[in-house]
Amino acid sequence: LLMPLCVSLFRLKDLEVAKLGDSDVRVKMLAAPINPADINMIQGTYAILSPLPTVGGNEGVGEVLEVGRHVAALKPGDWVIPAVTGLGTWRTQGVFPEETLLKVPSDIPVLCAATLSVNPCTAYRMLADFETLVPGDSIIQNAANSGVGQAVIQIAKASGIKTINVVRDRPDLPKLVERLLALGADHVITEEMLRKPEMKDIFKSIPKPRLALNCVGGKSTTEMLRHLQPKGTMVTYGGMAKQPVMVPVSAFIFRDVRLRGFWMTQWKKEHAQDQESLTSMMEALCQLIRRGLLTAPACTEVPLQDYKAALEAAMKPFTSSKQILLL
Repeated sequence: LLMPLCVSLFRLKDLEVAKLGDSDVRVKMLAAPINPADINMIQGTYAILSPLPTVGGNEGVGEVLEVGRHVAALKPGDWVIPAVTGLGTWRTQGVFPEETLLKVPSDIPVLCAATLSVNPCTAYRMLADFETLVPGDSIIQNAANSGVGQAVIQIAKASGIKTINVVRDRPDLPKLVERLLALGADHVITEEMLRKPEMKDIFKSIPKPRLALNCVGGKSTTEMLRHLQPKGTMVTYGGMAKQPVMVPVSAFIFRDVRLRGFWMTQWKKEHAQDQESLTSMMEALCQLIRRGLLTAPACTEVPLQDYKAALEAAMKPFTSSKQILLL
């Protein structure tokens, strides 16, 4: 029911571009993805809701066309991505205050830049901020084929960290397993396998994970938690099953596991005065992209006028390809 309703809320309209203020930047948008959070905002189930009518899209990349006379850090030709949530990136052009934009290098592929500010940043922070991981350590994650999941696999691989990647069983499972292994996954298993005795075989070659990344909730989480080391941490950053996180009491008492949450928007808010942490993360990610160690997630490029088809595809189950609007 939500799917047709969601799509019917959108119109493609021609609007006047706002006048350029002294601290504003006029941007020609190049490409913008459709993320689960964008869909949740449309459905009214996200923590941030824009006053209506509004332009959809929280992520994307654009080229600076013109800057106001007080703008110092940006110039025409620069590439920019949103520094804040709710910018409204599903448009061909926009005028934005300078502080809502972040300059990115224009020598990285456009799809990498368009998908840089949410998923890779989320993956980077979760790997860095909760447990001190060293080469040889392992992590476990569900929804491993999601945009964040794919970034986690590649960033972990570049740091020498082993990954156990959990995906839902599906018709094209062998193809998906092959794709994740090609990205650098060490193990790819289905949710059903989490319960099986064969899991012990995995831990013959790698240590039990100190960190679990949860984007699903429900049974998947409980099963994943069984394999976490004592005093390990599980970080929840999504809830695709729309079910609560269930934790056996024994996991708390006898293994002292920690449960944490992560939301990139909140991290950006908390670090708004700490530009250094944001720029050093972006530099590290762009460096990985340049070295071919971090690629854009599997993408389907869709012209803006076909936005309805793109929205519908983004809401289908088992999609392993991110819809990217070409603007």
